[in-house]
Amino acid sequence: MAVPKKKTSKSKKNMRRSHDSISAPGISTCPQCQEPKLPHRVCANCGTYKGKEIISDDSI
Repeated sequence: MAVPKKKTSKSKKNMRRSHDSISAPGISTCPQCQEPKLPHRVCANCGTYKGKEIISDDSI
């Protein structure tokens, strides 16, 4: 079993963890209803994607 010979410093530990942070998702607006939505996804409010109706009103 491998055992470290020296203690890892706070600086070295934090440099290793610098890429582990969580970033907020990008938010865009729907061109039809102007509601916020995630990019490259169907709008949850009006059910359109790229100007086409994907989810009809009677199925919502």
